Amino acid sequence: MRVLLVDDDSLHLLILKRIFETSNDFVVTAKNGQEALQVLESNTDFHVILTDISMPVMDGLELLAEIKSNGKTKSIPVIGFTSGDVNYYREISKTSFDSLVPKPFDFSDLRLLAQKQVKLHIN
Repeated sequence: MRVLLVDDDSLHLLILKRIFETSNDFVVTAKNGQEALQVLESNTDFHVILTDISMPVMDGLELLAEIKSNGKTKSIPVIGFTSGDVNYYREISKTSFDSLVPKPFDFSDLRLLAQKQVKLHIN
């Protein structure tokens, strides 16, 4: 699986990257939505994007809107995660995440959710 991880928390990025790489997934990381969009400008060949919602520069909601409005990236499943109120973010988001999960979470469960979303979008 080719995975783009977006989070301003370096520890979360490190843990998630290691979990995905342990399963031989290819992982690229970004510290905010703007960095993620820069990555996507040169490479749209990701199977899934996992993003935190609360980040500086560009948050996960803005990133989601940009991804889903771009013809080259709109079909990539996006999984959002937040320590905030999941229902609130579902209500205010103009575009829906493919999955939205609360923090704290089991990092391994997040990888399984990513696999599930990829399978759903391939079929």
